[in-house]
Amino acid sequence: MSSDKSFQPRIIGIICNWCCYGGADLCGVSRFQYPPHIRLVRVMCSARVDILHILKAFTTGNDAVFVGGCHLCDCHYVTNGNFNAFSMVQVFKKILKTIGIFPERLRIEWVSAGEGIRFANFMNVFSNELTALGPIGKAEGISDEELKIKFEAIKMLVPFLRLSITQRMLIQPRTEDAFNNFFTSKEFDELFDNLFTEKIIASQIMLLLKQKPRSTNELSQILKLNPSEISGLMNTTSRQGLVKYNTKEKLYENVLK
Repeated sequence: MSSDKSFQPRIIGIICNWCCYGGADLCGVSRFQYPPHIRLVRVMCSARVDILHILKAFTTGNDAVFVGGCHLCDCHYVTNGNFNAFSMVQVFKKILKTIGIFPERLRIEWVSAGEGIRFANFMNVFSNELTALGPIGKAEGISDEELKIKFEAIKMLVPFLRLSITQRMLIQPRTEDAFNNFFTSKEFDELFDNLFTEKIIASQIMLLLKQKPRSTNELSQILKLNPSEISGLMNTTSRQGLVKYNTKEKLYENVLK
């Protein structure tokens, strides 16, 4: 937790045009107070929020991101795009946890155009929570360089992440209960681990080896993983021709430099 009383979190909000933006506008007109260090970006639908948008927000000095949309089952488009946004955010929160970032830094909320007070309330609560948490990276005990590598590793996987979310996270019927039940289930945890966990770690390893050759122990210390886990991944990436082992130096090297 942050002990810096002067810390003000930088927050980017990406909000839909039809509901959440209307709620934010009503909040301002009604003079409901919320922190001034929050910057809002308007999109036509919360479904337009992409993984790359969230990554860019986090890699340009922001401590948190929130996505705002219409209430579930009340989207202004036939496709109910807010369910797509909900799925993407739940997956990205798990990704943040996997790379050692507090998942509380990403939040999704539903606000109608008439809920100005609701918008102000949750923005104040979110800001207070982040103030207590502290700056991104520093609060997690991660250096700026390590943080950069972690987010760059995720960026490398964006096409795969997009495809997996749209093809493997299809939930029917599209109801709030169905989505809440799935994304809090053991089934989702297992699916996430099978699809993403190893790839996220492997991407970080490839970037670290691009900097310089490293040993298994060095990689395990940086990534805070068991050396046996690193060895297993290195065997896989070696068979794929992505890395090679220098027997003389006893170091792994990135073949794709």
